[in-house]
Amino acid sequence: MQPGIFQKARFLIVDDEPQNISVLTQMLQQWEANNVISTTDPYDTVAMFQAFAPDVVLLDLMMPGLDGFAVMEQLHPLIAPDDFLPILVLTADTSDQSKRRALALGAADFLTKPFDAIELSLRLHNLLSRRLLHRRLQDQNYSLDQQVQERTRQLAQAEIDTVECLAMAAEYRDDDTGQHAQRVGHTAAQIADALELGEAQTTLIWRAAPLHDVGKIGIPDHILRKPGKLTPEEFDVIKTHSSIGAAILVRHRTTLLQLAADIALTHHERWDGQGYPQGLVGAEIPIAGRIVTVADVFDALTHERPYKKAWPLEQAIAEIQQQGGKQFDPAVIAAFSTVAQSKG
Repeated sequence: MQPGIFQKARFLIVDDEPQNISVLTQMLQQWEANNVISTTDPYDTVAMFQAFAPDVVLLDLMMPGLDGFAVMEQLHPLIAPDDFLPILVLTADTSDQSKRRALALGAADFLTKPFDAIELSLRLHNLLSRRLLHRRLQDQNYSLDQQVQERTRQLAQAEIDTVECLAMAAEYRDDDTGQHAQRVGHTAAQIADALELGEAQTTLIWRAAPLHDVGKIGIPDHILRKPGKLTPEEFDVIKTHSSIGAAILVRHRTTLLQLAADIALTHHERWDGQGYPQGLVGAEIPIAGRIVTVADVFDALTHERPYKKAWPLEQAIAEIQQQGGKQFDPAVIAAFSTVAQSKG
């Protein structure tokens, strides 16, 4: 037998006969069991079970008032479905009906009264060995689960770090401060929150929105950083950044990067269908794209660019609100107006 298994275990004895409890306690003590409690009143079982947290319950079946069947019914909801807490039934009733009923209520094994000490020792040892093995498996599963969660967290953080680096790299092509992308992400998240899209979707938009202009990596500097007005041909080149950005991101299958690809492709679409590159109309434009286009235009208006001065905040807000139903989704503009109050 496994050494020390009785010494480490906690035993709860429930039997209405004091003599039976005395005999069981003495046997357990002979096997070096140090944690043994007992009761002759089955009505005390639940409270003792909760306070003592036994590893095994030795339960008499035939007791007045509250029999062993009723006790097992009370204990059942206290034992977690993924836990193995053995109940050893001690009974003089050897009928098949009683055994089937006890097994259905959670009994792990039976011992017929009067019981043999060696048989009791062997049955308890087997039950405790199973419980110990079960606990070890639970601990291993918990440890593996923690490792998986930590690895998942690390991978998610690595993805976020990569997204931020890529957004910053693209932004330095067009904004020497590298802050435009982050501001757009912040404003987009505020609008998403005002639209009550939920915490998960709002967080995704916050993370993905800074990649809206990643396609500018593919635009030549003499066009992208031109201080004056673009020619129609140059503007056609600029417009390709939406498709370039989507092509860069769409090959990656994570939820974050798929959303970023949608945003990159659609953040220059217009509610009235006059945008690019696909000329989508109204709700054909993904909600994230409809949100980011407002955040992007607002930031572009309120910050200086090589080709323009920054607009006053009130003027920029008024201009965006006037474009509701034309360039922008009216519902998004309503949410933006709520956000704009805090910016004012």
